[in-house]
Amino acid sequence: MSHKPHLLDNKLYKLLREEDIGAFNQARSCDETTDLRSGDFRGLDLREMNAHKLDMSSAYFRGADLRGIDFSQTNLEGASIAQANISGCLFPKEISADELVMSLNHGTRLRYDRSC
Repeated sequence: MSHKPHLLDNKLYKLLREEDIGAFNQARSCDETTDLRSGDFRGLDLREMNAHKLDMSSAYFRGADLRGIDFSQTNLEGASIAQANISGCLFPKEISADELVMSLNHGTRLRYDRSC
């Protein structure tokens, strides 16, 4: 089930919105927990973000700079990466290349292939 992307009200989300990736990663290392589901990350530079085991389901990344992020352990189900820069990203193995291309080019929501 996807939800409309929106601005979230928590400390770590605000750090990402300010593109303070270093502070975000440091706060995460101090066992900060946060809810990033359905977050609006449109147009943000998120390079070097530690996305390990985040729940970013139904998030909206249109036009965001995601280069080099390891999303392999991130929940991205229902997220959209329309027109994002994804060079060097590692995505969960359950998301097919075709799914990524459809989301990148047409803004479709990412679906997981549970047979992997």
